[in-house]
Amino acid sequence: MLTEDVLPTYQTVINTWDGVRDETGSSPCPWAIWTRAWTAEENRHGDLLRTYLYISGRVDMLMVEKTLQYLIGAGIDIGLENNPYLGYVYASFQERATCSSHGNMARLAIKGGDPMLAHICGTIAADEKRHEHVYTRIVKKLLEVDPNATMLAIAHMMKKKIIMPMHLIYDGQDPNIFEHFSAIGERQGIYTSRHYAEILEFFITRWKLEKLEGLIGEARRAQDYVCGLPPRVRKLESRAKKIEPRQVKFSWIFNKQVSA
Repeated sequence: MLTEDVLPTYQTVINTWDGVRDETGSSPCPWAIWTRAWTAEENRHGDLLRTYLYISGRVDMLMVEKTLQYLIGAGIDIGLENNPYLGYVYASFQERATCSSHGNMARLAIKGGDPMLAHICGTIAADEKRHEHVYTRIVKKLLEVDPNATMLAIAHMMKKKIIMPMHLIYDGQDPNIFEHFSAIGERQGIYTSRHYAEILEFFITRWKLEKLEGLIGEARRAQDYVCGLPPRVRKLESRAKKIEPRQVKFSWIFNKQVSA
């Protein structure tokens, strides 16, 4: 919910990208129309999840709202450098990751006997899948018209790692809350290093990176790096399984202790 609810901030970031920003805030160009509609749709995801959490009565909404306030105030630091090539690569990866995590949450909800939550998460996952198609097709086209620069952009983002947009979250109490939250997601199978590797493999195949020809110099080395990355990422999964869980209190659920 927090990730979805910070959408106006994401749109602000997109509007810093050189060459593709919405110059007026209501520009009639197709890209600007898309970003505004995308923001509106993502914002609905946040509204829907927020309403579900509120009605459930199982979440301390005051602490959730405090976290959201801190998160929007902290801004977004995902290393895009106002570069649309980097931005499109990031958005492709992030949308697929979000689709995967919502889909996995839906499956957990079914298992836990909550068909309403499963329906909500499944619907959001379907939206994220459509968003992924857009950004993925943009990168595919960039690889056709400017393969060297695009390959360098893909490698650049992979070397920096795709950072989740909510990595700056803070609830006013736990300075390591993102680390603890991520550990739970890993253990519950919502989003893991295996999913990260699978997404990498998907895009290597989808963009036919192994078959790209005519790359020169650094771009050729970038191709080798990216195509050889999934096995290295998969090793992280086995390491994660060896980490002993810790008992952590979360303010979002009235300081209840859970294993992270």
